[in-house]
Amino acid sequence: MKLAQSEYRNSPCAAWTLVEIMIVVSLIGLLLALAIPTFIKSRETSQLNTIYSNLRIVETAKDQWALQNKQGTGATPDWSLLSEYIKGGTIKSATTETYTINAVGTNAYATCTTRLGTYAQGDPIFAPY
Repeated sequence: MKLAQSEYRNSPCAAWTLVEIMIVVSLIGLLLALAIPTFIKSRETSQLNTIYSNLRIVETAKDQWALQNKQGTGATPDWSLLSEYIKGGTIKSATTETYTINAVGTNAYATCTTRLGTYAQGDPIFAPY
C-alpha cells in the first residue's frame, strides 16, 4: 500500500486541490489584513517621533544660539544662524513637514502636508516636553 501511495505522489496526476489552494490564499489574506494597519500605524508613529526629535533639536539649537550670542527671550534666529548648532548643519525631515523656528522662548513647531497620528493635515505639531 505504501508503495502505491509513493507512486501516486510522484506521478504527474498528483496536485493540490482547489479547496486547499483557496484555504492557503484566504489565510495569507487574513494575515495581511492584520499586518498592514499595524505597519501603517508604526510608520506614522516613527515619523511623528522623528518630528518630535527634530523639534527638540531646533529648541536646543535656539537656546545655544541665544547663550552664545547673548540674546534674550524674543530674539529670532534663522536657519543660517542655527545651522552651526545642529549636527550636520540641518535636520533631516521625516515626511514633507516644514519647521517654523519662532523667537527664543516660544516653542518651534512643524506642519505636515499629510495626516500623522492624531494631527490632521496642516495642524501645528509641537514637541511634548
